Amino acid sequence: MTEETSAGTGATTHFGFETVPEAEKAGRVKGVFTSVAARYDVMNDLMSAGIHRVWKDAMMDWLAPRPGQHLLDVAGGTGDIAFRFLRRAGEARVTVLDLTESMLEEGRRRAEAQRLGDRLDWVAGDAMALPFPDASFDAYTISFGIRNVTRPEDALKEAFRVLKPGGRLMVLEFSHLAVPALQWAYDRYSFNVIPWLGQVVTQDRASYQYLVESIRRFPDQQQFLDMIRAAGFEQAKYRNLTMGVAALHSGWKL
Repeated sequence: MTEETSAGTGATTHFGFETVPEAEKAGRVKGVFTSVAARYDVMNDLMSAGIHRVWKDAMMDWLAPRPGQHLLDVAGGTGDIAFRFLRRAGEARVTVLDLTESMLEEGRRRAEAQRLGDRLDWVAGDAMALPFPDASFDAYTISFGIRNVTRPEDALKEAFRVLKPGGRLMVLEFSHLAVPALQWAYDRYSFNVIPWLGQVVTQDRASYQYLVESIRRFPDQQQFLDMIRAAGFEQAKYRNLTMGVAALHSGWKL
């Protein structure tokens, strides 16, 4: 899933293992996901052997959607989280926000096929400057997108702002394995197999090389938990998935 921000002046950030001006990163991330949008879901299945579906179901288990809730799914891309939420919540609503219009188009197409379009809104926008009033949503999710944000701490502050009192933040993101030998094996797979799959399936090796590198640059579980608490969230916790290949982070606006 994708999300980025327009950035300030003079500062630099990382784009994978590259150091780039903040002002350039949004466009480069948008280019990545514009390139892969049509085959994004297929690649997710191939890269994870379908395990990303189990992780997303675990996210919904912990979130426990309820009727009447309004979810903001940031970096919502092709709608995977939104559709799961609606299936569990029943009478509810989801606003999907993503930087990349082509990803949103894929989501709209899928929503029409599943006859869910009347409960969904699709918005092109910026995680660091959400186009919504304060206290607008009951829950905020972002799945495999926050590592693409130039300043994740600012995106978390925006999440806190748009949530209602009692609202819930939940982040699903790739993370760090606790066992060094497993991390070594996972790195070999990531850096050798995933870019090759990207070339075969999407004819775009470079985009998947960036995605692998962006995972390695993202803070570990505890560091990201500290960022969530610094944004104002309480009762913040995390759960490892598949030994830390991914992690779920949760926090409440109390």
